[in-house]
Amino acid sequence: MANANIGKTKRSTDDIINDAIDRQQSWLDNRRAFTRNFLKRFNVFEKKEEKVVVEKKKENKNKSVLKAYWFPILCALLVILIALFVLLFKVNAPVKVFAPSVPEPIIRPVKQTVKQNTPSFDLVRIEKSGNIIVAGRNPKETNISVVINKKVVATAHTNKDGEFVYAPNDALKPGNYVISLIDTDKNIKSVDSVFVYISEQGYKNSVSLLMTKNGSKVMQAPVLADGDLIVSKIDYLDNGRMIVTGKALPRLRVSLSLNDKYLGFARVSDYKNYGLGADVGELKSGESYKLNIRLHDSEGTTVADIEHKFIMPEMTGDDNTFYTVRRGDCLWIIARNFLRKGILFTMIAERNTIKNPDLIYPDQLLQIPTKD
Repeated sequence: MANANIGKTKRSTDDIINDAIDRQQSWLDNRRAFTRNFLKRFNVFEKKEEKVVVEKKKENKNKSVLKAYWFPILCALLVILIALFVLLFKVNAPVKVFAPSVPEPIIRPVKQTVKQNTPSFDLVRIEKSGNIIVAGRNPKETNISVVINKKVVATAHTNKDGEFVYAPNDALKPGNYVISLIDTDKNIKSVDSVFVYISEQGYKNSVSLLMTKNGSKVMQAPVLADGDLIVSKIDYLDNGRMIVTGKALPRLRVSLSLNDKYLGFARVSDYKNYGLGADVGELKSGESYKLNIRLHDSEGTTVADIEHKFIMPEMTGDDNTFYTVRRGDCLWIIARNFLRKGILFTMIAERNTIKNPDLIYPDQLLQIPTKD
């Protein structure tokens, strides 16, 4: 009995142990299966998240490309649409050409102008003694009258070459003279005239100036210079105004004084030209005067001084007062010097038939209407 019970107890214990082992093994299997399923699910989620991130990146990239290149793409689409429209809906319409009517040419007879020879000057020179020499041209074997200050003073005869010379024995008194010529046979007056100033100081300060329609030409210039300061011309008008023109160093100042009375100043242009006009009143014929033209540097120091002493001659009575335009001149400044006011430039323009007062040329000869 005892042995039987022992055997049964042993079998029961083995069963318990086997059952426990089986349960543990089952639990481990379940655990492994759960872990395996869990890991599988986790990997699936990770792959899904990676896929979503990649798709978002692609979408953002596509959006950035469209945002950056939308205008060229739109232009390309418009060009394609226009090309398709032209290809599909082009209509071959006839082109109409309108030719303007051309009037019949008008044939006008050509007026033949015969060139008429007029007396002309070759030279007018003032000698040391004060005598003048006038030489010129006209058709051969003709008579020429020499006119000084509107008076015929002599008649000369041209040679076979059409040349003549007039040289009076008596010297002209100091003063201003206007010389012109007249063809006595045909009563034709010379187009040009010569202005002559004979100085009391001698021929070195005298002037001979040929006045033409296209400008003036100096035949004999005065020696009025001091270093870089040069006086080219001194005009005295019936209205009591004196105008001094010349050359000096650019942008310096030139002043004018008459009998030590300061009259004003002017700036030298970039082209080395200056012109200064001032009211001096009536200068009496036969009286002595002293004119000073001074050049001043930027600090006002006098660097050149020309002193010109003269005896006022009688006025010629000629109405022609001329001015030769220089580089940098304008009608406003010319009118201010000769007529006191720049606004009177219209009078000069009208007298010389200048259509555009802003357009004048160097060496252009202007007649100044001082008596108007």
